[in-house]
Amino acid sequence: MKKNVFIAVAGAVIAVMALALVKLGNPPNMGFCIACFLRDITGGLGLHRVNTLQYIRPEIIGLVLGAFATSLFTREYRSLGGSNSFTRFILAFFVMIGMMVFLGCPLRMVLRIAGGDLNAIVALVGLVAGVLLGVAFLRKGFSLGRAIPQNRTNGYIFPLLFVAMLVLLLARPAYIFFSEQGPGSMHAPIIAALVAGLIMGILAQRTRFCFVGGIRDSILFGEFYLLYGFLTLLVVALIGNLVLGSFNLGFVNQPIAHNDGVWNFLGMALGGFGSVLLGGCPLRQLVSASEGNTDSALTVLGLIAGAAFAHNFGLAASTKGVAVNGQIAVIIGFAIILLIAFLNTKGIPVRQGVSAGGSKGC
Repeated sequence: MKKNVFIAVAGAVIAVMALALVKLGNPPNMGFCIACFLRDITGGLGLHRVNTLQYIRPEIIGLVLGAFATSLFTREYRSLGGSNSFTRFILAFFVMIGMMVFLGCPLRMVLRIAGGDLNAIVALVGLVAGVLLGVAFLRKGFSLGRAIPQNRTNGYIFPLLFVAMLVLLLARPAYIFFSEQGPGSMHAPIIAALVAGLIMGILAQRTRFCFVGGIRDSILFGEFYLLYGFLTLLVVALIGNLVLGSFNLGFVNQPIAHNDGVWNFLGMALGGFGSVLLGGCPLRQLVSASEGNTDSALTVLGLIAGAAFAHNFGLAASTKGVAVNGQIAVIIGFAIILLIAFLNTKGIPVRQGVSAGGSKGC
């Protein structure tokens, strides 16, 4: 009971911070979005050249450093890796493609629902469908194997990369890109965003916050712990949007969104399917990488590569909808993830309490 209250409080705190970040300058319905913020960082580093989506987001830096420091303090830091790492990279690549077609991760999806965006409800149905597909393979024995202990310092490289990003953000050298228009130009002050990220990292590390994991666990084990946090987040964000006058119910005229229902559904279904096989959504992968899991660190690099590819080759959606290239990429993504799922299914049913994706899951 105590842990359920804690994750519910964490969800409420994250909702309040998300609303505050929007008021301080972040894009509407995007107080927190792991996929979108990784995309912006990708652009800021020059890995894609869409000049409206380039900014090194302090929220992600704070999240990583907060989770890393907390795992050290609680002695939960473990340097692990070697569990089908490249397969995880490929899965993450297509997870990001799906989320770029929807225009958001599961966290932003919930925030969009709280803002009245009915397109996000279509995506929620897609997410559940994708998780159900993944769970079907888990029940048949899908596994990417177990990570093994590594040199303790190996896991330090990931948080150090984000310390370097913070230096680049503050120094603003000429080879780092900053949007002057569009979503990338909309951001809260650096200190506020960094502090919010730190708090998010601490809460996510202590609670194992993960919406995909919550849906998965409720189906596999009848365990609803992880869902309590997102339910509270939804309710608090909804109330906050109503109070602030930023609630806009409907499918059209939603900020940084499109109303193509088929591809909202399929994009998030692809993201949910791949995330289940990985053992967690992008938020969970960031936290796990910060705790020393180098498989998760490579997964995050796969997300970044997916974001770069999506925008360099015109696969990502825009407010006008989803281009044919993006639609084809989603179909290819399903085919490849299904192939990976079949090839890594051993026919041994998953047992209660076993981490769903191998390595360090939710």
